[in-house]
Amino acid sequence: MAKIAVYDMNNQQVSERELNDEVFNTEVKEYLIHDMVRYQLAARRQGTAKTKGRSEVRGGGKKPYRQKGTGNARQGTLRAPNFVGGGTVFGPTPRDYRFKLNRKVKKSALTSALSARFKEERLTVLNALELEQVSTKAFADVLKKFELEKTLIIVDGDNLNVELSARNLPFVKLTRAEGVNVYDVMKYPNLVLTEGAVDQIEGALTK
Repeated sequence: MAKIAVYDMNNQQVSERELNDEVFNTEVKEYLIHDMVRYQLAARRQGTAKTKGRSEVRGGGKKPYRQKGTGNARQGTLRAPNFVGGGTVFGPTPRDYRFKLNRKVKKSALTSALSARFKEERLTVLNALELEQVSTKAFADVLKKFELEKTLIIVDGDNLNVELSARNLPFVKLTRAEGVNVYDVMKYPNLVLTEGAVDQIEGALTK
């Protein structure tokens, strides 16, 4: 099994632990990561773009002029697409952009993303991450000790003080272990996990 150093909040190594190779040291399959990011972004799309066709625009019930004798092309309604204010031809309609991915593909994509961060040496494990009170400054000071900027932080369980302290920091996102996903792992180049979060993620991905 792969090994990684465990630090405290002062960036002092306190121990070393083993990581499950199936989760943090597996083959990085970039094509699966790509598919999973597309899957997540597609699911976020509202799909509410809509234009009115000629049958939906107001007016146009009367023939604009007689059929023959005017020198103009024959027209049946002013709401046709060739007139200003007419309907749109082949315009967008509400749709669902989501598509299906198998459960095993989702799992393999997540383990690939986590393994990529470990192999790039951009994975940091903390023995604990706790604050006595809500303080954005105190939380920022912790990150400065590790020289981390754009960072995804994954904690275990309810950690309200830390969650509230992290929410106003730009380029930092804090989430719980059950919410870890491929898009966030790839969006933030640095990954910080508590030991409890490592245990939860390994437990969920090795079932």
